[in-house]
Amino acid sequence: MTVVPAFLRRTSLVTRIILGLLLGIVVGVAHPPTALALGLLGEVFISALKAVAPVLVLVLVVASIAGHRGGGTHMRPVLMLYLLATVAASLVGVAASFLFPTTLVLKAADTAAQAAPSGIGAVLHTLLLQIVDNPVNALVKANYIGVLAWGVGLGLALRHAGDATRAMLADVSAAFTRVVQWVIVLAPVGVFGIVASTIAGAGLGALADYARLLAVLLGAMLAVALLANPLIVFLVTRRNPYPLVLTCLRESGITAFFTRSSAANIPVNLALCKRLGLHEGTYSVAIPLGATINMAGAAITISVLTLAAVHTLGIQVDLPTALLLSVVAAIGACGASGVPGGSLLLVPLACGLFGIEDSVAMQVVAVGFVVGVVQDSAETALNSSSDVVFTAAACAHAERTAR
Repeated sequence: MTVVPAFLRRTSLVTRIILGLLLGIVVGVAHPPTALALGLLGEVFISALKAVAPVLVLVLVVASIAGHRGGGTHMRPVLMLYLLATVAASLVGVAASFLFPTTLVLKAADTAAQAAPSGIGAVLHTLLLQIVDNPVNALVKANYIGVLAWGVGLGLALRHAGDATRAMLADVSAAFTRVVQWVIVLAPVGVFGIVASTIAGAGLGALADYARLLAVLLGAMLAVALLANPLIVFLVTRRNPYPLVLTCLRESGITAFFTRSSAANIPVNLALCKRLGLHEGTYSVAIPLGATINMAGAAITISVLTLAAVHTLGIQVDLPTALLLSVVAAIGACGASGVPGGSLLLVPLACGLFGIEDSVAMQVVAVGFVVGVVQDSAETALNSSSDVVFTAAACAHAERTAR
């Protein structure tokens, strides 16, 4: 590949991303006007990811299902693990919020004045409409639920297609995967532009006012990544879970941290699953599916931000209501978009459980955009790395029970 010079190709992508991060900080501090102009590099990078990711999901799912010839996929346990992990993450977020209660200074939220679900019925209604959305509209609007539904439908319809058709779908899938890989190769340049413009515009102390909230969010995500997820994997596989968990965090989580898109990280996860020797028929479907519905980080974001609003307003929360919040946050997280900031507009849904007005809830969303400089990256890293963790756990469990 000639996209990057030879001396850079000899270093890992993670190393190049870190270099871009450090250079962005230096330029942002040393010469803010130049740094603000360089923000265009980050905007182009993120726009490229958003452009190719929905098509990638559609093509991958269609090709995987159409090309599958049996062989015992392990999708049922993968789905169960996805659901269990999302609910567990929401419970961790609720517990962290009670252990370290956070209050906010709520201000006007003009930039967050967007439509958001008003109740659990509205969420289910929206999800149903997303499923039956026009496929072209789903691709244009990055409606991943709709894209996934059409991918599954088309894949099933093409199961009985000829070998030449399935081979063509496999080639198209590989081509789109390669395109995304090319975009990801440019991640260091994008990170450089994003960091430089952010530092120049907001300063190094931009998140100081929200440090406690950010600490609760990141602490809860670390607890899920290093405690809750390993416990689930151990219960399923009866093996030491940490070699797998740490490998996924290193190989998938770090890349997802900077791309901030679970969908765009699909090729990275597919390559990692292949290196781990997992069942191809399982991971080729489970990984694109996980980028859409396995949203542990989003569940934490929704629950923590909601309880921050609750604590700010002095609302008392009993145990049953806290458990209900965990369920609502988990359901809402499954409908969150797999692109940057996809979980924030579901915060008003959870706030509705406590009678919090939309105007106040949207101010909480605005706070989410502030801490999202770091929070959204950590959320995506947890979401994306967990896809591989639980796919590998399901495959290991199937191998163990088959003996």
